Amino acid sequence: MFSHPESDRWWISGQANWISQWHPSFHSPYQGVNSLPPQAQDATSRVLTLFTGLRLTDSTELLCDVQESAGHGIGEALGLAGETNLDVVRNPTLSKAPYIARLMWHQIIPLSGERVTSARTPFSLFSTLPVRRLELRFGKFGMADFFDVNTYGSDSTLQFMNWTVDNNGAYDYAADTRGFTFGAMLEYHDRRWAARFAEGLMPKVANGIHLDADVGRARSENAEFELHGTVIRHREGIIRFLSFVNHANMGSYREAIDNFLAGKTTRPEITAHPLKTTIKYGFGMNFEQPLNDWMGVFGRWGWNEGRHESFAYTEVDETAEIGMGASGKRWRRKFDRAGLVFVTNGISRDHQQYLALGGLGFLLGDGRLKYGRENIIETYYTLHMWRGIYPAFGLQHINNPGYNRDRGPVIVPTLRLHLEF
Repeated sequence: MFSHPESDRWWISGQANWISQWHPSFHSPYQGVNSLPPQAQDATSRVLTLFTGLRLTDSTELLCDVQESAGHGIGEALGLAGETNLDVVRNPTLSKAPYIARLMWHQIIPLSGERVTSARTPFSLFSTLPVRRLELRFGKFGMADFFDVNTYGSDSTLQFMNWTVDNNGAYDYAADTRGFTFGAMLEYHDRRWAARFAEGLMPKVANGIHLDADVGRARSENAEFELHGTVIRHREGIIRFLSFVNHANMGSYREAIDNFLAGKTTRPEITAHPLKTTIKYGFGMNFEQPLNDWMGVFGRWGWNEGRHESFAYTEVDETAEIGMGASGKRWRRKFDRAGLVFVTNGISRDHQQYLALGGLGFLLGDGRLKYGRENIIETYYTLHMWRGIYPAFGLQHINNPGYNRDRGPVIVPTLRLHLEF
């Protein structure tokens, strides 16, 4: 709604995002503690963010974002691996008071004299950057702010809204319940490629709000290599290769199953183990390719070892995604956006058996399970009404919610209003 001068040392902006979703009743012969309720229901979430920053020098800046989130998601964000609303906080009992979402120091170390123009954003206030450079960040931030980013599918305020569309579902990235961690990140940028590495804190328990400060016991290593190239003439594409290794107090699905079968627990319990450090690792790939000046395609693939519990993001051990995004330039509405995507999510055999025997994850647990891949189609259209006002309509169709062929399908129409200033 307001312009931001390119030369200003200060940055102050904000956004507000309301997402209202509904689903009609769907087939469900049974349900468990963590099931998406089959009765028709609606829910509305709200996220307000104030972005602030101060550029201290031509290579140093401080960034601080304050956020407030409220409202609910359908089913209180339970019962789906591909939850339909990325803005939903996964623990509705958390305080609704404003909190510090990001607080970071950002340092540029030039490695070349040549500079390129850079669009100023709340995450980087510099209007020009060296072509070759190191970037250091330290403080509180979201791993998904910088890893697995995609031009066509990473922004729940203007694009898709499903968790496993905007982020790689198999990427169990270090985060507290609200999606943030304390960490340090190093990036190297060159003209046609970039590489980044980050170390972050893990939560003390699955989906926990408190992070474990003992890095000898719990931590997360994240690495990504980004390559720019031209496959279609004059249309530069990007491919990103991701890996992560998490160290935390994570339970083993097989151990929980064996304890239940041996009569040590009344049902499989992933948390029924002494404090210990286990390792969960995974890989991902992410690509985007413009086809012309108004449309492009994108996709993701992800896999993690699936033996240890889903701990920080969602209950997905393998995912594949393909979609397309477009601007309204073709129909003379250049600030409008539209997209269509298909994503299919799966879990490991141990994870399947754990849920089938009545085990509970932090998101899933129907009491029983007739396994099938959770398949999701999502589409949206975002209208630029005036300045920073963007209403949108979306629709999601989910087969086998929570990987259960006995339930569903679920249809979720969505209305969204995004304001930015």
